[in-house]
Amino acid sequence: MKSIRFKFIILISILFIHVNIAKASNYFLIPEPVSVKNSEGNFELSDKTIIFYSTETSKMDAELFNEYLFQYYGFKTKIEVVSSFKKGNCIWLEPEVNKTLAAEGYSLNISPEEIRIQGDASGIFYALQTIKQLLPLTKQNKINIPCYKITDYPRYAWRGMHLDVSRHFFPTAFIKKYIDFLALYKMNTFHWHLTDDQGWRIEIKKYPKLTEIGGYRNGTLIGAYRNSPHQYDTIRYGGYYTQNDIKEIVTYATARHITIVPEIEMPGHCLAALSAYPQFSCTGGPFEASKLWGVFDDVFCPKEETFKFLEDVLTEVMDLFPGKYIHIGGDEVPKEKWKKCAYCQALIKKEGLKDEAELQSYFIKRIEKFVNSKGRNIIGWDEILEGGLAPNAAVMSWRGTEGGVAAAKQNHYVVMSPGSHCYFDYYQGNPKFEPLAIGGYISVEKVYSYEPTPTELSVNEQKYILGAQANVWTEYIGTTDKVEYMIFPRMCALAEVLWTPKDYRSWEAFKPRLIDHFSYLDFHKINYSKALFDLVINSGKTPSGNGVSVSISSDMPNPDVYYTIDGSDPTIFSNKYTGPFYILTNTKVKTALFQTNARKSNIFEQQFYVNKASGKRISLTKQAHEKYNNGGAFTLVDGIKGVIPWYGKEWLGFLGENLEAVIDLNKSESFTKITVDVLGDENSWIHLPKGIKVFVSKDGTNYKELKSLNKEEIIKQGRAIELIFDKTSARYIKVVAENIGKIPEGMPGAGEPAWLFVDEISVE
Repeated sequence: MKSIRFKFIILISILFIHVNIAKASNYFLIPEPVSVKNSEGNFELSDKTIIFYSTETSKMDAELFNEYLFQYYGFKTKIEVVSSFKKGNCIWLEPEVNKTLAAEGYSLNISPEEIRIQGDASGIFYALQTIKQLLPLTKQNKINIPCYKITDYPRYAWRGMHLDVSRHFFPTAFIKKYIDFLALYKMNTFHWHLTDDQGWRIEIKKYPKLTEIGGYRNGTLIGAYRNSPHQYDTIRYGGYYTQNDIKEIVTYATARHITIVPEIEMPGHCLAALSAYPQFSCTGGPFEASKLWGVFDDVFCPKEETFKFLEDVLTEVMDLFPGKYIHIGGDEVPKEKWKKCAYCQALIKKEGLKDEAELQSYFIKRIEKFVNSKGRNIIGWDEILEGGLAPNAAVMSWRGTEGGVAAAKQNHYVVMSPGSHCYFDYYQGNPKFEPLAIGGYISVEKVYSYEPTPTELSVNEQKYILGAQANVWTEYIGTTDKVEYMIFPRMCALAEVLWTPKDYRSWEAFKPRLIDHFSYLDFHKINYSKALFDLVINSGKTPSGNGVSVSISSDMPNPDVYYTIDGSDPTIFSNKYTGPFYILTNTKVKTALFQTNARKSNIFEQQFYVNKASGKRISLTKQAHEKYNNGGAFTLVDGIKGVIPWYGKEWLGFLGENLEAVIDLNKSESFTKITVDVLGDENSWIHLPKGIKVFVSKDGTNYKELKSLNKEEIIKQGRAIELIFDKTSARYIKVVAENIGKIPEGMPGAGEPAWLFVDEISVE
């Protein structure tokens, strides 16, 4: 026991030392290296410095580093091939010298006399990225770099970022800039979403209409998808990348040790392709590239001529992209056209398939067999599991972690990309102060909290988790500035999740490092979100169980926060926030952050609606889906009503499941009304419940039904659904809101499980 205890103390001491290196050494690297030791002195970098290389790859790394120096500091070093040992002001690039380093790892030894970098080809490059972050943020002819010894390597092999260029198109120059972002933070995979319903963005020489027709749409949705009726502009919108553009970008990415994974969507999300070649559909069209976002019923028909077309397309794609994986989409495939298609039904019978889900599996397996014949592998969204997974396919798990777990248990490789943590098109701050987004809410802290390896996998199964990536869908991201805003600083958090050992990660250590890193983003003129500085007003329980406690948090160190509860705007003469306070009645809290007696933040406000259920104990028979479960069950009694447009922070979301909540009022109370806040947004697959029932109990065991409403009655009320009855007394209240189940035919997402969104439950 003494030995175990001693080892434990040593381990804790090592981790403590590691976490505190950043403060002691005054460096702010992202992602955090595996091991850092600082030493005395500085290395002077100038135009007199010589970078020695021994391979063509390391020469290219040196040249890229020189380009960076010239762009931001106005000078270049000398670059020479290693001929003999030399002393002096040198940087040595020594690939493949240290065989003990992990793949993509490096050692970086900075002394006053020289810098020595060892590693494999990627490791050399990543060491130079580390040096970039050690440089001063002012233009200088001579740069002093503090001396460190760094040993570093990644946790995961797949460290990725995705970009959708179908909904909105971005020029080649920005794609290169996006690749530079990935390289800086040691990410190695760029998932390029090139085709979808709204536009086909890659030139295919054998099928020129794909870009001539499918590359353009006759307008774009104005405003939010949830707004009804939909409105559109009449501006022809589009663009595409020529094969020369693609080759140029692939070369650019390869030089930065980044693999591009192209995505060609099939069998769904293909309206742009069908607008050019309608003969590959089930109905023959006509079609047009969609002006609207969402999921559409028309999909590729699994005819022989369709497969020939897709094989021709994929052949040209594989000639352009040398990476191992080709992404074939496979997500959100409505089956309605297949159900009504005589050819499809005959094919199901001929192949002995069970249903349309197995027809989708047949489709994917056909494509996989062809891609495998070219020496490549397919990867697809987790829907490709439906009907049976293709033999060699990898899975990208976006609908939570379930798909990834299922694939890994079948010994298939997995890239984790769940909407709960990795969708960078979601809001990252209060929507009142953020640009329009698709919905949802994923803060920087939420991204940083992500653990890509599911705990339910065995040690052997865990090896199939390649890594993770963030997805950037661009329905509401129309400019390059907004792309930057949506990915920064969340990409910094994800980079550290994917690179740094799990035990070394700490949000409290990362947060000040990130805040300091903002000056680096400023220096490089990167447009990033300041949502990290937002004040967050939260609700909690009180010791007495009456009302709610209010807490105000900030990610700024030692903030001066003032607040009011009388509706007035806060000033330095208002209440200074020092800790949680309690409210027992309806109250509007306003708060702001101040520095040197001046307000530095927006004014944040929160209306609290306090009733007999507020702050009480509540339990759920089934927890909300991980994507929309930020506050857990307490969200339903926290006194805070969900905002519109919704962004997931105050709403609980149930995918295909009912809500069943039990509230304990602590003692028998009398009441005449119960209100259930629900959300209807059918364009986003969120449906009002088909029924709401309320039960009451004195002992928490025996319940009797008190009141129920059917769907027609719920629709009449809309959002705040009131159930009114004669005066009743009870301690326990059970509320059941029934999910409609599968989305009906003819509606967005038909055939998929519906979302049920519920917020506050009030008892009066």
